[in-house]
Amino acid sequence: MSVAEDTVTRNRALQTEWYGEPLGDRLRRLLDRLGLSQSGLAGVLGLSAPMLSQLMSGQRAKISNPAVLHRLVAAEELAADPGFDGLPAAEVRERLGRIRGETAATSSGARVTAERVPARSPARALQALLRSVASASEIEDAARLIDASHPELAEVLRVYGNGRTSEAEAHLARVLGH
Repeated sequence: MSVAEDTVTRNRALQTEWYGEPLGDRLRRLLDRLGLSQSGLAGVLGLSAPMLSQLMSGQRAKISNPAVLHRLVAAEELAADPGFDGLPAAEVRERLGRIRGETAATSSGARVTAERVPARSPARALQALLRSVASASEIEDAARLIDASHPELAEVLRVYGNGRTSEAEAHLARVLGH
């Protein structure tokens, strides 16, 4: 295996650890669902098109700007909204424009609005909350710090902070007995 192939393999593994799956998988689903080009999605997220391409291909591992990750989660929430298919194209463009204008959510100032939290999915709401106050690496660091003394809480941080939505929904159903 070449150095470039090793790098891509390592970066995809890191992406899976940090973001729940390789970014290429997440971003391709989003491109398909929103009907955007890579350049269009890059504009919504606040990235250059080449940077988006490098993240998708695994040439780069990390979304280093918290605002970009915040916008990615917001775009995923829009695409996952049960009413998305019924939205007029103009409304989708308007919502994507609002996402494009959103600022970073950092650990020093959470920014979760009721408009962005899907009412029908408590798991998504928990994911949005955690991801609005900390990056994936901060969440993992916190989970690692408390894992020995509070393993259940560490699992909550990992599942809702860095896991896939399907994992979070399954965890919530298991814990609440649904």
